[in-house]
Parts: sequence; structure tokens; C-alpha cells
Amino acid sequence: MTALTLKLPLALKFTDDKFEQLVAANQDLKLELSSLGELVIMSPTGGETGNRNFDLLGQLWLWNRQNNLGKAFDSSCGFKLPNGATRSPDASWIKQERWDALTPQQRKKYLPLCPDFVVELVSESDDLADTQAKMREYIQNGLRLGWLINPQNKQVEIYRPNQEMEILNSPTSLSGEDVLPGLVLDLANVL
Repeated sequence: MTALTLKLPLALKFTDDKFEQLVAANQDLKLELSSLGELVIMSPTGGETGNRNFDLLGQLWLWNRQNNLGKAFDSSCGFKLPNGATRSPDASWIKQERWDALTPQQRKKYLPLCPDFVVELVSESDDLADTQAKMREYIQNGLRLGWLINPQNKQVEIYRPNQEMEILNSPTSLSGEDVLPGLVLDLANVL
């Protein structure tokens, strides 16, 4: 099953506060809002994907804890992108300076920025084309590095600004490059 996208008439367009209320009232659903005002309802993942994502998050958390260069987030964190979309990547990270620039009130709501780094892990219920479109959306909104990890075909797509997307077949690790210096993600339990 892929994500369900509801096209809403302009009269029903969500304000930030109304969307937050909808999410709060439906905590068992993972909801996103497209830049066109479409409501995206995503199904929960299966056990294998949940375990892969946990491994990924653990490695990002440990690197971030040891280096203290920014803030890392799981898929429960929403980002209000410059184009108006509200997205929740599987894993994400922003530089400390960008976090520090947010007001205490902004930190409590959907973060009004695009992450510096995101990971999207393709699950059995995801549509690959939709996830690739989301990665392009992140790049268009200021993303510095993105990984789309697809365990089904053992591929990783790497997204960087002003560059063609790079495809790696069966990599054993990924480098955080200059965005996440020193991060080497071990893919043994992810791919």
C-alpha cells in the first residue's frame, strides 16, 4: 500500500495551527502536508523497516552525541519547508547554529526550515517515485545532503544541491561528507 493523498479544495486549506490540531487528534497516523495543500496519510511500516530505521537512527544519534554539531530528529518531527509543505523525514539533522537561531516557541512547533540532512528509508508500503519526489523537494528547499535508502533493490540514492543524484549499488557504508563530518553509516543491518 502506498501513501494516500487527499486533494483538498482551497476552502479547506490548512493553516499551520489547524494542521497541528489534525495531527494531534490522529496520533496513530503519520500525516504530511504537500506544498499544494494535499493531505498525505502514510501507513505504518512493518517490523523489518522499523528495525532498519531504528539502526539508522541509533547510528545518527551516537555520531551526533559524540560530535555535538547539531540536533538530530526521528520521523515524529515535522519541518515546515519554505515551499509551504510540512514533511517528516525518517531521520534528519540540522546544524547547531540553525537550531540556536530558532525561538523557543518555534522549537515547540513544526520547525520552520528544511533540514541540512535527511534520510528516507523506502518501506514495503512506500511508492519509490513519491519518495524520490520528496527528496527533490528537500533539495529545492535547502537540503545539503540526502540519502534515499532502498533495501528492496539494495540501492542508495544520494542527493546534493546543484548535482545530479548519485546511485550506489549495495554499498556497505555511507559518508556524511562535509555536512556530517566523521559520520560513517554502517549499512550491514539497513540494506
